[in-house]
Amino acid sequence: MTTLTEPTTTGGVASQLATALRPFVGGDLPVRLVAWDGSAAGPEHAPAVELRSPEALRRLLWHPGELGAAQAYVTGELDVPGDLDAALTHAFSVAADRGLSGGRPPARALASAVRTALEMKVVGPRPAPPATQARVKGRLHSKRRDRSAISHHYDVPSAFYELILDPAMAYSCGYHRDATVSLEEAQHAKLDLVCLKLGLKPGMRLLDVGCGWGALSLHAAEHFGVDVVGVTISTEQQRFAQAAAERRGLSDRVDFRICDYRDAVPAAGQEYDAVASLEMGEHVGQANYGTYAGVLRSAVRPGGHVLVQQMSRGGKWPGGGPFIESFIAPDMHMRPVGETVGMLEAAGLEVRDVHALREHYVQTVAGWIERFEQNHDELEAMVGPEMMRVWRLYLVGGSMSFRDGRMGVDQILLVRPGAPHSLPPVRSW
Repeated sequence: MTTLTEPTTTGGVASQLATALRPFVGGDLPVRLVAWDGSAAGPEHAPAVELRSPEALRRLLWHPGELGAAQAYVTGELDVPGDLDAALTHAFSVAADRGLSGGRPPARALASAVRTALEMKVVGPRPAPPATQARVKGRLHSKRRDRSAISHHYDVPSAFYELILDPAMAYSCGYHRDATVSLEEAQHAKLDLVCLKLGLKPGMRLLDVGCGWGALSLHAAEHFGVDVVGVTISTEQQRFAQAAAERRGLSDRVDFRICDYRDAVPAAGQEYDAVASLEMGEHVGQANYGTYAGVLRSAVRPGGHVLVQQMSRGGKWPGGGPFIESFIAPDMHMRPVGETVGMLEAAGLEVRDVHALREHYVQTVAGWIERFEQNHDELEAMVGPEMMRVWRLYLVGGSMSFRDGRMGVDQILLVRPGAPHSLPPVRSW
């Protein structure tokens, strides 16, 4: 990789790029651009973007926009020194102020950009994708492809997640009653809230669909006295959760299984008293969501409660955008919460409550970022610098999306009709 020299303020690669980029950024550069030859352009006090290698431009030529920039960032060919959140927030603000839509630029601007690239001798073969970029094949949302997509994100050593998540290993939005609540307290409160909404009582049976590292299943068994079956398609999660159950003396109450949600429907007469699914419905796909909702209904007894905690999103990127779809959660699909509610109703469930938690996710991710940075060296020794850059971009970008309202998260409480339910007439949450 090219080493940056002491930056100058005129001429060089940076000046050429500033001119070529004007049609794409709607005017003058909004950032301080520092190029691999040491040249710099743009406002001195704006957030800095460092192009450390011509390879960064080659990636952007092959993948203009978010994907190319993300590839260059995670490989270290492009860097954003300082506060990544502040830099990305500044870029979003400028784009909004200038009315940049992200659409295709005029042909003249594209031709000019290609000429500049040729002059800089950065035009070349398509760069290989970063090692951390997902590679999934097969029919969309087939069981094999779903296992591959989940494995990409979750089947890394559980010790990596232990250094980022709370001690319960809850990898979903917490419940922050105020700003002073710690990450551990917020996750404990979320698990209590879910169990309360489900009406769990000793002796009941709970199905945890997409059980993750086992946080809800173990909490429900230990604190609410229920018997739980937790299903996941991640072998690493299943191993971790089962070992945690044994350590806590709960292996007779909790059974963690490798099982696709489509295979989790019990036999007639063996339905569960309650079913929960926390931030798993985003991964089943648009075409399969009706099947997923039908599984939730079929798995619970008439009158039983179902709780779905799920992220929501509008706009043209239901998967979260090119970076998320390529590096974090291939094949994910989100939609506005109202559409999800309609699909759950169409499956035969009665919606009783929709509890928005968007602001809570900002605080949850802040807790994850704090632990990520505190344990940086240990984490990097475990997974390497490229994966660390993927996760920094993932956490910071996710926090911004919830903060700025581009994404939401909701708890949707439902019951299966056919028998009386136990929901109180006045809620305590």
